[in-house]
Amino acid sequence: MDLTVFKIRLAKLKEKLRDNNIETAIITDEDNVYYLCGYYDYLHMDFGRPTLLIISVDREILLITPAIDLNTAQEAACVDRISAWNDGMGEEWREELPQILQKSGRIAIEPDQMPPIVKRYIDQEVPSNQVANVTPILSTMRMVKSDEELKIARDAGKVANAMMLAGREAIGDGVAEYEVAIATSNAGTKKAAEILKNDYQDKFMSPNTHFLQIMASGDTITKTHHRASTRVMRSGEPVFLCFCGMTNFHKFKLGFDRTFWIESILDKTQLQIYEVAVASQRAALNVLGPGVTAESVHAAYAEVIQDAGFDYPFRCGRATGFSFLENPQLVTGDKTILKPGMVFAVDGSVSGETFRAQVGDSFIITENGWEAITDHPKSIDHVVIS
Repeated sequence: MDLTVFKIRLAKLKEKLRDNNIETAIITDEDNVYYLCGYYDYLHMDFGRPTLLIISVDREILLITPAIDLNTAQEAACVDRISAWNDGMGEEWREELPQILQKSGRIAIEPDQMPPIVKRYIDQEVPSNQVANVTPILSTMRMVKSDEELKIARDAGKVANAMMLAGREAIGDGVAEYEVAIATSNAGTKKAAEILKNDYQDKFMSPNTHFLQIMASGDTITKTHHRASTRVMRSGEPVFLCFCGMTNFHKFKLGFDRTFWIESILDKTQLQIYEVAVASQRAALNVLGPGVTAESVHAAYAEVIQDAGFDYPFRCGRATGFSFLENPQLVTGDKTILKPGMVFAVDGSVSGETFRAQVGDSFIITENGWEAITDHPKSIDHVVIS
């Protein structure tokens, strides 16, 4: 991505810090680090090595990162200076923090996303009345996507569509679930590689999907987040495919899922439940658009489900972007007004004792409504695989 994008974001954050009388922000969430300066790795805290992005209103922007990833940081990070630390040497990632903290007045952190080891250090070194929460500022900044982000979102939709089509084609009588997962991963990776090669400059961004396939079939269909297993699917069984973790193109995440059947629907009550799920998403989409509250979209979806005699459902959807879950959420109590440029995963879903159906897609809010960025038919003749 063009470094200008990151410079604009950093300047905007500095302005908001000034407006809130905050002198320095310490950013540790890997998605926020990427959003602000373009630096990313694939391990971060998984191996106990913190990365800290220090943004001071009137001083240099500093990235503190493990020496093992220094060459990657030098290639990608839009910062003034990089300070590399090594395991067991000196104070490691803490080396420069005392001087920074002493020179700073009010400091902002991400209290719910900061690694505990870093949070404990800040708590010890900075009086609690000098610590603010930067998360609401960043969440608001990230709600409305830039043109560059929307391009990535649309390309993520192309990757998701390729995965869904490949998954549908792989499903069949006598096929093991993991075979479907291989097919979806293969298709998504190839589509992502094609788009990265033709339209993007970041030669280090991996096209490979790296998330365990969410899917369920037969008597596991009610397990919402079941992973692909060695279970062999049979004719007449329902199959659920979800790409809410796998659709991760150029670090942009989307939501996308469908329910299918193999050859026929043996239990006709499943068809009735499926139709309610589709209707609940349709009701949400009839409300979705600029100027409405997030909770009103959920209310329309929930009304269809409850009127059909089913329990009050989980949230209708969520904003997505460089994180799987962003704000706002389409749920009761979220009164955020939707604006053009926001991106949402919007579901229709019904859960029963022995069957659940879910359909979900991702959408960009436009000036006049919404634009779908995932697309796969939901009609019965398309979801029953012959």
